Amino acid sequence: MKLALGPLLYYWPHQSVLDFYADLAEAPLDSVYLGETVCSRRHELRLDDWLEVGKVLAAAGKEVVISSQALIESESDLKTLRRIVRQHDFRVEANDMGAVRLLVEAGVDNWIAGPTLNIFNPTTLQLMIDSGATRWAVAPEMSGAALAEVRAALARPIETEVFAYGRLPLAHSARCFTARHFNLQKDTCEFRCLSIMDGITLRTREGAPFLTLNGVQTQSARVHNLLGDLPAVRASAEVLRISPQGAHTRQIVELFRAALDEQRGPADALAASREWMVEEPCNGFWHGRAGVEQYVAA
Repeated sequence: MKLALGPLLYYWPHQSVLDFYADLAEAPLDSVYLGETVCSRRHELRLDDWLEVGKVLAAAGKEVVISSQALIESESDLKTLRRIVRQHDFRVEANDMGAVRLLVEAGVDNWIAGPTLNIFNPTTLQLMIDSGATRWAVAPEMSGAALAEVRAALARPIETEVFAYGRLPLAHSARCFTARHFNLQKDTCEFRCLSIMDGITLRTREGAPFLTLNGVQTQSARVHNLLGDLPAVRASAEVLRISPQGAHTRQIVELFRAALDEQRGPADALAASREWMVEEPCNGFWHGRAGVEQYVAA
């Protein structure tokens, strides 16, 4: 089973990003997704920089994928998207239907249908396959049972990737909640995200973690972790996606690899991961329950 590192969802300083990927170059990963998917105002690395990082990772034996932005808001966003589609060095992950259209028009037939396309039925997925998609990154909200039903209904199979670790990306907005947190306007946000490695935790009145503010993106507070569910996940997917976090990402990757290679049992691997998690685990979506739950089957 393959391991993939998803795109960096946070805004880190330029050198921190380079150091992060230099460290992960030797990690047991099969694929690495690069590029800005959350906010076009994040300019520490531009497309040319991401492509250079991609060359380094490709030289280290990784499959490199360039991810498109999930929320296109301006002509400059479209310009970057067109450049992503036109480059031929790496596969593209399409995260909105505009990217799908451009890939089809360009005749690209080896792209990845990203999780923010929100594909929940076999008819839509078959349309993506007929349009050239060769891998499908499942929306994190989809349960394992629903995923199995969609795959069973397809005319021909497609490589399937499941979000297996990280704070759940729940929604995107035209508004920036991080800027609002600091009483700033989106266009004059002072790039406050840059000093926050893992987003801002939003708590209930009782002090319990509820959500995470990440610029225009809202995430879960808890960390989605499918280490304890790997036997079931294996039956429904060929690729597992791990989302980068501010610290200990490599340890999490290595733990997943050890569990997949049956060097550690699922329950033991899940318990070991707690040391490196930024918040408590959850797996509810996979089991068709509330996403915030940590469910253990009887």
